[in-house]
Amino acid sequence: MEHKVIKSGIEYSNALARLEDIFDSEPGTPHGDELELLALLIDDYEKTHYPIGLPDPVEAIKFRMEQMNYNAKDLADVIGFRSRATEILNRKRKLSLDMIRKINKRMHIPPDVLIQEY
Repeated sequence: MEHKVIKSGIEYSNALARLEDIFDSEPGTPHGDELELLALLIDDYEKTHYPIGLPDPVEAIKFRMEQMNYNAKDLADVIGFRSRATEILNRKRKLSLDMIRKINKRMHIPPDVLIQEY
């Protein structure tokens, strides 16, 4: 099957259907190569037509804290002050550049998420 850039909803639906048909194909086989190409084409179409925005900075911090089993005290250890950690989590204080750097380094939250307005 020959593939090209997906430009319409119908082409997108057809690509998804074909992807489902060949989903279990082995890498390095013709169907495996087609699967890889379709995945790239579908991803490109979805990024253009169904963009996903960045998460809210405070929600991202809370989510990452949950993943790392952190509490407010652990966040305070990251940024330096317990009161500031509480204020940030309660949206009473904005993140400073220094806090963003520390959170990025210790919690691995991308800076572009943390620098957004909230």
